[in-house]
Amino acid sequence: MLFTPSETKVVIVGGGTMGADVAAVCARGGCAVQVLEPTTERRALLPDYFANTMIDLGYEHRLHLLSTAGSLEEVDWSEVDLVIECVPERLDIKQELFAKLEKYAKPEAVLASNSTSFPISDISAGLKTAARMIGLHFFMPAHLVPCVEVVYGTKTSPMVGESLSRLMTACGMVPVTVKKDLPGFLANRLQHALSREAFAMVDAGIASLEDIDRAVRFGFGFRYIAAGPAMQRDHAGLDVHGAGGATIYPTLNNSPDIAKCLSDRIASGKLGMKTGEGFYAWTAETMKAERERYQEALREGLKIIQKDLPEIK
Repeated sequence: MLFTPSETKVVIVGGGTMGADVAAVCARGGCAVQVLEPTTERRALLPDYFANTMIDLGYEHRLHLLSTAGSLEEVDWSEVDLVIECVPERLDIKQELFAKLEKYAKPEAVLASNSTSFPISDISAGLKTAARMIGLHFFMPAHLVPCVEVVYGTKTSPMVGESLSRLMTACGMVPVTVKKDLPGFLANRLQHALSREAFAMVDAGIASLEDIDRAVRFGFGFRYIAAGPAMQRDHAGLDVHGAGGATIYPTLNNSPDIAKCLSDRIASGKLGMKTGEGFYAWTAETMKAERERYQEALREGLKIIQKDLPEIK
C-alpha cells in the first residue's frame, strides 16, 4: 500500500470546522477530496470556506480538488482510497458509521477516525476488517497545527500506519506514531497532565488562572516552539532535571478527579466561549478579537518553524 497524493481520493465524513480543515490539509497536498456533510445549511457554506482557507494557505490552485456530497450513497466508493471520519464525538455514532463504511468502501481502502478520545479499537470492535482501521487525530485548527497523531489499534496493520504517515508528510503535516491505543493518545495525555497540575494549583490557592496562562505562554511553553521536553532536557542537562524531579514529583497532583475550579464551572454551565463564560467572561466582541489574535499567533508560529516542516510538492 502506497499513497501518492495526486493519485489518492479521500472522503471526509463530517463537514464541520474540523472536517473542513482536514479536507484543506489533504487538498493542499494534492489529494482529491470529497466532504460528506448531510446538513444542507452547512454544506452550502463549505465552498466559500474552502476558497478562503486555500487562499489563506497559498494553495488556491488546488481548490478544484475539493467537492461535497450529502450522503454515503452519493459517493463513488470504487475510487475512494482513504476515509477520515470527523463526526460528533459519540462512540455509538462512530461505531455505526464504521460498520457502514466497512460495507461501502473497497477492501483496500483505509478507514481512519479523527476521534479525540475514543480508541480506534473500540470504534472498530466486532468489524471484520479492523486491520485497515486506524486513528488519525488532528488538532484544531487542523490546517494550521502541523502535528497529527497516527494511532494504532490492537488490530491495525503496520503497513496501514506507515502508509498514512507518509501521506500526511506529503500533505505538509508532522505525523507522530502512537503505538498503543489508549485514552487521550499521546498529545492529549500530555496536555491533561499539565492541566491537572495547573487547576490543582488554582484549587489550592497557589496561583490564579491568569498567572498560570502567563507562566505557560511566556515561560516554558515559549521554549517548546524550539524543542520538546526530551530535547529541552538535553539542553539543560539530565542531572538538573533529575534533581528537580526528585524534589517535585512527590508533590505533583495525582487525583483521578477533575479539579473543583473546572467541575464547578461545568456544573454551572460555564463552558467557555460557547456559553459566554468559562474561566474567562466573553462577549461577541472579545470572542472575535481573541479568535483573531489566536489564529494570527498560530500563523506567526508557523513561520518560525516553517523550515522544520515537510515540503509540499
